[in-house]
Amino acid sequence: MVGKDNLKTEDLNLCFEKLMMLGGSGFGKGGVKMEGGVINEWKDIPMELLLQILSLVDDQTVFVAFGVCRGWRDAIFLGLTHLSLIWCNKNMNNLVLSLVPKFTKLQSLILRQEQKPQLEDNAVETIANCCHDLQILDLSKSFKLSDRSLYALAHGCPNLTKLNISGCSAFSDDALAYLVRFCRRLKSLNLCGCVRAASDSALQAIGLYCSQLQILNLGWCENASDVGVMSLAYGCPDLRSVDLCGCVLITDDSVIALANRCHHLRSLGLYYCQNITDRAMYSLAHSRVNNKTTMWEPMKGMNDEEGLRTLNISQCTALTPPAVQAVCDSFPSLHTCSGRHSLIMSGCLNLMSVHCACAVQAHRTATTFLHPAH
Repeated sequence: MVGKDNLKTEDLNLCFEKLMMLGGSGFGKGGVKMEGGVINEWKDIPMELLLQILSLVDDQTVFVAFGVCRGWRDAIFLGLTHLSLIWCNKNMNNLVLSLVPKFTKLQSLILRQEQKPQLEDNAVETIANCCHDLQILDLSKSFKLSDRSLYALAHGCPNLTKLNISGCSAFSDDALAYLVRFCRRLKSLNLCGCVRAASDSALQAIGLYCSQLQILNLGWCENASDVGVMSLAYGCPDLRSVDLCGCVLITDDSVIALANRCHHLRSLGLYYCQNITDRAMYSLAHSRVNNKTTMWEPMKGMNDEEGLRTLNISQCTALTPPAVQAVCDSFPSLHTCSGRHSLIMSGCLNLMSVHCACAVQAHRTATTFLHPAH
């Protein structure tokens, strides 16, 4: 059995007991009564209930269940739709090669590697050849993978909606551009640290083919510039969360395009984007008013939770307090108060005077308490 030494089959027994308790009035000394018979022991459990039990335990325990009997093994292979192997510290590549061909119904596969990289291209090619219904795939920190993997996914997994390839530094922009031509249903794409892949040409391809994209992480993609980000803003108007931390080439033009085109933007990361100036901040502040005007019908019920909820401008040292305060005043969900920091300004000592409305109110309340009127 592949896995850690502390796996316990008693976990399955605990889940069996939970299921028995869920049987309610039908549970007694004779077991749980069901159509077609009574469940007294493990061997009596039909596939549907077995999968329900296994949904209550971790993925390591699922692998314990493989060894119970052939019937269980077949049921798990046919019915399991979500699988995570992040617990596997050794032989992950071989495990994928041997097991994935049997998991024909997989929709979510998490292969994030917390320690040393294990996955190789042949494992991803196997996934692409066998898991055509796959929607969620996490390959983060797979440093060994090459463009072969992206080309395989393009042809084998066109239904992907969420892809995490953060830290996969060997991928090229040509391979990424090829992938998005086929995977047009992507809603979440994590490219953090993919310096070679996240070029302007690749971002232009994403803007052209992935109009449903909502979440994009371009953290530390140093080659991304205004050309690529503006293409995203125009081609992916439903963007909700964009992380541009460490994208040192972008300027106000990128932020202005996102503010004007992406009316559902809720989170924006600009950490260490030191070319950003007050012009970008005022465009964000004005976008709330402009969006109300251009989208008056759907905005009728707009409340404080609409608009930006998170903004990271840490190390954006060119910004001034009036511009940032304008953004804070325009979006009530941005907070500087203790415990609710969603307007993050680390390293910007000149912005210490910027406060959200509730922080100002808390200060006034404390002042009144300390200095009551005579």
